[in-house]
Amino acid sequence: MADTTSTWRFPRAFWVANGSELCERAAYYGTFIALRTYLIRVVGLDDVQAGLVAGVFGALVYLLSFFTGAITDRVGFRKALMLAFGLLTVGYGALALVSTLAPVLGSLFLIVVGGAFIKPAITGTATQCSDDTNRARAFSIFYMVVNIGSFTGKTIVAPIRIELGVANVPYFSAAASFVALVLIALFFRPQEQAVARPRSLQETLAGMATVVRNVRFTALILITAGFWAVQGQLYGSMPDYVLRMAGEAYKPEWYANVNPLIVVLCVVGVTQLVAKWKPENSITIAMILIPCSALLMSASSLFSGPVDLLGIAVHPITLMLVIGIAVQGFAECFISPKYLEFASKQAPAGREALYLGYAHLNTFFAWLIGLPFGGYLLQEYCPDPSTLSETEHAAHTAWLAGRGAMPAAYEHAHWIWYAFAGVGAVALVAMIVFVVVTRRLDARRLDTRRA
Repeated sequence: MADTTSTWRFPRAFWVANGSELCERAAYYGTFIALRTYLIRVVGLDDVQAGLVAGVFGALVYLLSFFTGAITDRVGFRKALMLAFGLLTVGYGALALVSTLAPVLGSLFLIVVGGAFIKPAITGTATQCSDDTNRARAFSIFYMVVNIGSFTGKTIVAPIRIELGVANVPYFSAAASFVALVLIALFFRPQEQAVARPRSLQETLAGMATVVRNVRFTALILITAGFWAVQGQLYGSMPDYVLRMAGEAYKPEWYANVNPLIVVLCVVGVTQLVAKWKPENSITIAMILIPCSALLMSASSLFSGPVDLLGIAVHPITLMLVIGIAVQGFAECFISPKYLEFASKQAPAGREALYLGYAHLNTFFAWLIGLPFGGYLLQEYCPDPSTLSETEHAAHTAWLAGRGAMPAAYEHAHWIWYAFAGVGAVALVAMIVFVVVTRRLDARRLDTRRA
């Protein structure tokens, strides 16, 4: 291993890997936040179909990384990253060039496969380029880079969408992926080390089946998926909601950036605050905040016009979404530091490592269920203007320009956030029930052992 005697010094491979990770996250989030809009306007899908495709895409990117880790260990980090960024460059580039469903799905599949190699290769590099004295700092840099990449990508694609159209957003992602490919090809020379034998496909499937069959652990995964399903609307219903309720010139991509900004600003302080809390208490605070965030987002309906904010006229959609998203970011600070600790307590004794490897399956279910549900709600309460009659479409255009009343089709658009407040409330109640029931079961088990 390279010299890491100075706790903030890491070998070149570490910094190159993180530079490529920044590019990859910018590419991914830049396209992902525009994906539903792209599928509707370029491919011609309706809201429900677009939500389903985007949800399956996001879920598979996460799920497939369980299986690509073994391949990454076998071929080496450099080859894995070369393959990954090659696939991503081609996938995003193709997405910008095609407009019919079959080739679009093929392009998305290339992105899924390429993206699935990134996390095991980058985190593996961070592990091999650090030791026990500075590994925590190595991963803090990694997670900071992830947030910077996410923030950068969404910041850049907003003007691209407005000035050039959503069909051109994937060009940015292809360019960012190509930059990462060049970085890896020219500068990434990791010192590959022997690693423990990676899990085979059969072992991965067997481990996943074992976890899913554990009712207690699966219940926790599904309950916390409710939290992430609400938070995931930053990439689901929120962008099209903004464009339809405020106008094309508004930037939902920038609103979504409030989330990582709040996390970066608050996570250290919140982590210190909850350090001695029981993990279920910290998670419950997050569960309380998440439906509140959705209710705040719905509150734009209470305003009849722009809100004067220190002499600046702010659209109520902008104001309440930003406040709601900030609350979501704050909630994330409570759940993230304690979730794995709590999840480990739900695993059978001696099998904690196996179960924790699958604890974030909640993200898979959040994308798979949350984005299609958001698409259904948009179709019902905030429809695509192109699906309206000519008269209604004209009325919608005039309303956005401030020259008429809100069309009837959009009068209940804020109900979308009521629905997600309901999702969050159900998750909160389920979490409280889960804590009470599992505490009683654990107490009975302890009494039985003592007897």
